[in-house]
Parts: sequence; C-alpha cells; structure tokens
Amino acid sequence: MTHPTRFRGQSLRTQISVVFAVLVIALAAAMSLGFGELLKLRVQRDASQALHTVADNASRQLAQGLFERSRVTQVLADAPGIWERGLDSAEVRQLLARSQAIDPHSLWIGVADAQGVVRAATKGLLEGESVRERPWFVAGLAQLHVGDVHPAKLLEKLLPPNASGEPYRFVDFAAPIRSGQTTVGVLGMHGSWEWTREVLESLAPIGIQGASVDLFVFDRTGKLIFSPPEYRSQLEAGNQRLPVPLTVATRESGTPPATVVAWADGKDYLTASVRMEARNAPSDLGWHIVARERVEVAFADADRAVRLALAIGLLAAVLAAALAWIAARRLSEDLYVLADAASRVESGKPGATIPLVTHNRDVHQLSSALSSMTERLIAAHEAMEDKVRLRTLELEAANRALDLQARTDALTGLLNRRGFDSRMEFALALARRSGRPLSLISVDVDHFKRVNDSFGHEAGDEVLRRMAQTLQQRLRASDVIARLGGEEFAVVLPDTDLAGARAIAQSIVESMAAQEDPLVGRITVSAGISSLRAQQDSVHEMLRRSDAALYEAKGQGRNRVCVEPETGPALK
Repeated sequence: MTHPTRFRGQSLRTQISVVFAVLVIALAAAMSLGFGELLKLRVQRDASQALHTVADNASRQLAQGLFERSRVTQVLADAPGIWERGLDSAEVRQLLARSQAIDPHSLWIGVADAQGVVRAATKGLLEGESVRERPWFVAGLAQLHVGDVHPAKLLEKLLPPNASGEPYRFVDFAAPIRSGQTTVGVLGMHGSWEWTREVLESLAPIGIQGASVDLFVFDRTGKLIFSPPEYRSQLEAGNQRLPVPLTVATRESGTPPATVVAWADGKDYLTASVRMEARNAPSDLGWHIVARERVEVAFADADRAVRLALAIGLLAAVLAAALAWIAARRLSEDLYVLADAASRVESGKPGATIPLVTHNRDVHQLSSALSSMTERLIAAHEAMEDKVRLRTLELEAANRALDLQARTDALTGLLNRRGFDSRMEFALALARRSGRPLSLISVDVDHFKRVNDSFGHEAGDEVLRRMAQTLQQRLRASDVIARLGGEEFAVVLPDTDLAGARAIAQSIVESMAAQEDPLVGRITVSAGISSLRAQQDSVHEMLRRSDAALYEAKGQGRNRVCVEPETGPALK
C-alpha cells in the first residue's frame, strides 16, 4: 500500500492535524530564519560601520596631530625678533626648551645654520655637528617639511632608552628660518613615534567579550609602519601589506565600510581602512589607518541573534504541532484565517499579526501561540535595534567628549590653540561677510619664568588661572578667549575697532596690575593689538601683527598696551 493511500485512510482529524502541523513547522522555521537573517545583516552592518568609524576617528586624530606639529614648527621658525640675535642666542635656546616642555613628544628640537651645522638644540644634543646630509635639513631649506617615520640615526645613542624598550623612530618637522629674502638656517623637530602609539591605543575600543579592536598604520606604498607590539613580529615575518588595494582605501571610494580579509597570520578579520586626509600639503604622508577585529568576535551578536530566532521559532513550531493534533472540528475555516494572516506576517506588511481565533478552544490556543511567537520575534528585533541605537549614541557621546577635551585648556578651562583656531576662523569669516571690524589682542604675563623659578609651578598655575578669570570678567560673552600656550593668551573681539580694542586691553592690563597676590605679589601683563585690515587678511597675519605689537610692549618696559603699526587701512 502506497503512502498516499495510507494517508487517505486516516481520519479527517488526523489528516488535518498532520497537514496543519507540517504547515506550522515550515512557517515557523521560515519566519525564524527570515527574522534571524535580517537581524544578522543589521548587526553585521552596524559592526562594520562602527569599525570604520574607529579607523576614521584615528585617521583624523593623526592628521590633526601632524598638522598641529607642522604648524608649531612653522610658527617657531617665523617667530619675529628671536633669530635676529643669532641662531645660538639665549633667547633661541629658551624658545626651544619651552617648546619641548610644551610637547614632550618632541624629543629633539634644533636650529642648523645654512651650512647644516647645528647651532642650538634642546639639551645641547648634536650642537656643532653637521646635518647637511639629513633629508629634513635639505627639504627644510626650501619650505615647511614633514618627513615620514624613520629610525633614529644620530640621536639613537644620545637619548635615554625608549620607555617601550623599542628603538626610537621619528617623524621629522622642519621649516626655513629667513632674514628678509635670505634663508639663514633651518628649524628641525624630531617627533617621537610613541605619540602615534598613544593616540591609537586611546582610540581602540574594547569589543565583545574583552577582545579589542586593533589599529594599524601603513605608509603610502602599503608597508606596515605601526602595529600593536603583540602582532608586530608575526606580521612582519609574513610581510603584511595593506589588506585592501591602495585605490579603494579612501572615505569616498564607495566600497563597504569594512570587509572580511585574510591577514598574514592566516586568520580572517573584519577590516576597515581609511586613508589619512592631511590638514595641509606638507603633512600629507599618504598613511592608511586600518582597524580590524576577529570575525567571530565582530559577528558574535549576529550569530547569537540567528540562533535565538531559530530556537524561538522551533519551540513555537513544536508547540503549534502539539496543539494541531487536537484541532479537528471547524478547523478548515480557521486554517484559512490563520494561513492568510501568516502570509501577511511573512511578507512583512506593517501591523500584520496572527489573530486570535475563538471558534473552539484548540484553535484558539494555536492562534494564540502563533501570535505570541510573532510578537516575541518582533520584540527581539526591536530590542536589537534599541541596543544598536544605544551603542551608536554612546559612541557619539564619547566622540563629543573627546572633541571637547581636545579643544579646551585643562588648566584654565579656556579654549586651547585648536579651539581658538576654529572660533577665530569663524569670527574672521563673519567679519569679512558683514564688513564689520574685528580685533585681536595677544596678552602675555610679564616675567612669568621668574614666578615659576621663584615660587614654583603651582604658583605659576595659579597666576594663569587668575589671568583667565580676569579676562572672563572683563570681556563680553561674545568675545573669544583662549590660552595659546604657556603664559600667552589671545582674545578675539568681534565688532570692535582698534580704539575699542585698545581700551579693553588697557583695562585688562590695569586690572591685573591692581591685583596683589599674597604669595607672588603684583603681576603685570603686556598686550598687543591687531585689527582686520582687508578681505584677504588671515588668522596667521593677525596673530603675527598682534604678537609683533606684544613684543613692542615688552620692549617698552612691559605692563602696557601696544597697537600694531598703521601699515594699511583697517576694516571699519
């Protein structure tokens, strides 16, 4: 006897139960796998985007660091009045020492004359030796230069052992020192590669089950130049190259944020690569920042979601099959209702649910079980979306906190140089568009080094905090106040001409002179003022002129205000 014949010989109750049970099991499995795959794709996409965001943030931090150090080198090389006393003057040595104290990652800062002989350097290293064959000196004679990472040569034996135990590697910054149209020397700065390691380690988040996201740096040729220490030897032995083609490792390439790639260690990783977009041409080293995470870690949530959806679906299917065994009477009519509702749910129509059928108790239980199964799957899907949204919000909040920290001076609470630059550029653009005046005050604490030397750095810090409070009390809410570094402050005054800026600066100078510190005594300040002259005027030019006026105030005896020379018409 054939199987169809045996099936037809069963009672209607058995036939309907068997057919219904098979239908429910198939439907539950399809829905479970469908929802599970949707959840898996969503989690994988979010993990891929998050990994790309980490690489992108690291790229921006490194690009900003290279830009800031190149700008510092250029500003030091262009410092007015310093180089006129000679490349090896006491003022030059103090400037180099202070610059190194501000940025400890600058392991060596030196000045070489036009023939390549080091005339002054931090801690006296390499003084009197020739560097005319060094690439940074050759390039620095012509223009601002940022050199790619390289091993230490002349300084390797002169510096104390590296804290990490590895050989020193440097990123060079150099700029020409000019007297009029003549290049009289080169200012060089060797930045420690340890700065890169600290930046990347601070940005690498902790992933699932404690596994971390690893960050790497490759140069413009695809060669590995930075790796976490635990992977370096293995990757170098395998000659690890940039894991994605150079032509697609950009933000605008149109490729997925991250892809699964096999690395030199023989393992597969979810990998995201971003080409570092430099802030200026000299610092465009062509680096590629790569973030990777083990596939099983990156997609762990997705795999769990699939298994959970499948388990829920199978459990619901088993329950539905058991209930179907007793659903004989009046089941045909109810089957059409349930099958139609199941089709709407499977097609993903909004608001589609499994209705509760009440023609009899058995069918009612079955429809209730199917409805509960659907709600649980939808709830699981919504919970996963909520979790992804929460993680996205946390990442955005962390990025905002990092940006605020990067723009604020920790000692005074004022803007730092980075925050000042962005606010100053905005104020300058607004003044250009509206044609209204804009002034800039550079303020410097007189004899600040004496305070630190005589009373200690804590007393010096208190003087700087009091200076910041005085500026905040004397200025408007619309004015921009920043600490540019050391004892130097800057104030941007929108809608203020030279006369108004001079009055404000004079009140600041007089207010500080009127205060008496119980430990330090009377502290005075000097101020220099510049004003927007023409549409093509720039932040750099205004800072240069206000600094020149500040130096004039220092030269006239300090505790006073000087205004930039009237060499051109200021905007009214």
